Amino acid sequence: MDSLQKTIFIVAGEPSGDIHGAKLISAIKKVQPNISFIGHGGNQMAVAGGTIIEHIDRLAIMGFSEVIQHMPRMIRIMRETITAIKRIKPDGIILIDYPGFNLHLAKKIRKQNIPISYFILPQAWAWKEKRVEIMKTTLDQALSIFPFEKEWFESRGLPTKFIGHPFVERKPVKENRDSFLKRHSLDPDNPIITLLPGSRQQEVNQHWPIFLKTFDQLHKKVPLLQVVVGKAPNITLKPLPDYINVEVDARLAMAYGTVAITSSGTATLECALEGIPSVVCYRLSFYSWVILKLLANVPHVSMVNLIADKRVVPELIQYNMTPDNIVNNIMPLFGDQSPERKNILTGYENVRQSLGNPGVYERAAKAIIKRL
Repeated sequence: MDSLQKTIFIVAGEPSGDIHGAKLISAIKKVQPNISFIGHGGNQMAVAGGTIIEHIDRLAIMGFSEVIQHMPRMIRIMRETITAIKRIKPDGIILIDYPGFNLHLAKKIRKQNIPISYFILPQAWAWKEKRVEIMKTTLDQALSIFPFEKEWFESRGLPTKFIGHPFVERKPVKENRDSFLKRHSLDPDNPIITLLPGSRQQEVNQHWPIFLKTFDQLHKKVPLLQVVVGKAPNITLKPLPDYINVEVDARLAMAYGTVAITSSGTATLECALEGIPSVVCYRLSFYSWVILKLLANVPHVSMVNLIADKRVVPELIQYNMTPDNIVNNIMPLFGDQSPERKNILTGYENVRQSLGNPGVYERAAKAIIKRL
């Protein structure tokens, strides 16, 4: 790549993508400060130096029925995105996760001969395997963050580079345990349950009422049980009883909790890295669930179990996600010496070791720059 000014169009459609996008922008700018970024993302990408033309607040949608509901708006955004790329004529394109939108975009802009790098690949191994064919014909570079993906994609004809998982970059939490407990008026001698209902409002709406009923049942069995909810900044929790301590830094809620109830997603992997045994739950709208059942082709839903290729943490999905089932699965995890707790912690350690070494964003940055 020469020293002339270069422009990269970058697309992230969810809060997690905004975080990864910001770190990727920073890593690329360290190598090539003259590169500018424009595209779709959130506040963190803007702080990192990106010009945001479509905010993630308008892009994050969960589930099939929700996608259908918002389809007219998404079609318009897609059209505007294609127009913007044609006008800007970027030197490269980075797509981050968000496959429903990003793969369609890749097909539409492929003829413009702009190098396309995909960071955090579509989970075609879980469902919609046909997406691999789209990826093979549209992507110049596939950058994988999961250890099993390289073999899976390459066996289907897509050259893939495993760069490690971004979570290995995580620094220790900034607040110590004593400070955290004092700030929330929590007793250090009593157990804490961490609730992680999700990072999207639609999934929180599905999970939160069940989480509250579960805590009511748990409190009868463990009277001194305390509760902290890890709340994403864009989420509203209704109702929010006075006894629930709200923590906006979900990592702190994980780091100092005894056990966790978490929605399926990246939070399951975060629990593994923080060493908090968890029960994984997830519920979709009826139509989204029916379609998912027809299309999914994996034995697990949590990333921890998928990476381990076995059950490490309990999974309670859709109609199995009931207060009774959650209570029955989480009660054995309170005992420090319980076999259930020990098995989960051992599984966590094996998962951590498979995620690669620090330097993930730097490796991704260098790979992307080589394609410009």
